[in-house]
Amino acid sequence: MPHDVTDQVVADQAALSCASCGGHCVFSPLQGKLECSSCGRLYALETIHDADAAQEFAYEPDAAENDLPELTRERTYQCRNCGGAVLFVGAALSEQCPYCNGPVVLGPADAGYRTKALIPFQTDPGFARRQMRAWVARRLAAPRDLPALLEDARLAGLYAPFWTFDSHEALRYWAKYTTGSGDRRRTHRTSGSMTITFDDLLMPASAHVTPLIRDGILHDFDPAALRPYRAAYLAGFAAERHHQSVAQGLSANAPDKKLLIRNRIKRHIDRSGVHGIRYQTDTTGIHYRRILLPVWIAHYSYGGKPMKVVVSGIDGRTYGERPFSRLKLIGYAAALSAAAIVLGLAWGAGGLL
Repeated sequence: MPHDVTDQVVADQAALSCASCGGHCVFSPLQGKLECSSCGRLYALETIHDADAAQEFAYEPDAAENDLPELTRERTYQCRNCGGAVLFVGAALSEQCPYCNGPVVLGPADAGYRTKALIPFQTDPGFARRQMRAWVARRLAAPRDLPALLEDARLAGLYAPFWTFDSHEALRYWAKYTTGSGDRRRTHRTSGSMTITFDDLLMPASAHVTPLIRDGILHDFDPAALRPYRAAYLAGFAAERHHQSVAQGLSANAPDKKLLIRNRIKRHIDRSGVHGIRYQTDTTGIHYRRILLPVWIAHYSYGGKPMKVVVSGIDGRTYGERPFSRLKLIGYAAALSAAAIVLGLAWGAGGLL
């Protein structure tokens, strides 16, 4: 019967092989432990330092970064299609890229930044596929053959790189807003000051983390679920290393942060038709984390066009790309038109009575 052993035994294993039978070990989301794929023996991964995984690190823009890139010991593979560089731990070797499903080849030694923490996978492939079935069942205009295609879709488990950022913004803004309509429409100028505190602002740490992947996990982040980075959590999955410095991460995500600030300014002005926003901000108190977050990515093709569905590896939240059935759309449009005609006739008849 499977049983737990100490964390030290796990650390002493060579290449994540089972101490009992020599079989390959993979991380089991359902068990939350490393599991031998041959004999089922379980290896605990908890440590007394788990609570430290949520620690944040201060960033000083004018100081040299303490975290320097280092060569990884894991084997890194390069995608021939999208250029993504992913690593596989233990028995997770695949011939396809988890991001785009393109072919991967063994790449050169890869330099990246040390990942501080991760949230382990908490959902397994079976759960992910059930979420995909439920997702496609809610797509009323989806082609009838789409469920069958998703059943055959290749499902890849990936730890995607993310940042969390904290900052305090002292803002001075200028903007315009409109009142009235027609000949009475007027444009007004306004200005003001405000403060914004960002806490655990979750941002992608790679250009390969598309909005679809980001949205699949954006709502599920809880710092309390973070665990210290250990390669054993990656066993059976793919991962992308962190390659951005903190300054690069802040710069790459600046447009998204600006959009958030502009939306906060609009709410602060509390007027309709706010536009022409300009602002200056003094940013202080920047703290960050380099983390990995789990996602399931299903790849399929419809009409020769590659598409994907993303399922959060934390709680199963599902987003995806899908085709539309032209016949269903025509049918829905016809039904709506008929309903509008019936309502119009009923309204007209009522007006005549």
